[in-house]
Amino acid sequence: MAKTIVVKQIASPIRRPAKQRQTLIGLGLNKMNKTRELEDTPSVRGMVAKIPHLVEIIEERS
Repeated sequence: MAKTIVVKQIASPIRRPAKQRQTLIGLGLNKMNKTRELEDTPSVRGMVAKIPHLVEIIEERS
């Protein structure tokens, strides 16, 4: 079974650079307080690391 992480959007992308908006969309987030369960891969972790002010990792599941 693959490890997953639950990511929650905690801030709005309004007045943010386009790259940060595209990163949110790539993670499947587009509205405040929306959560997604994603695979725990280096690419997903890298995307989250690029926008730590907009998202937070709620929990890690194995």
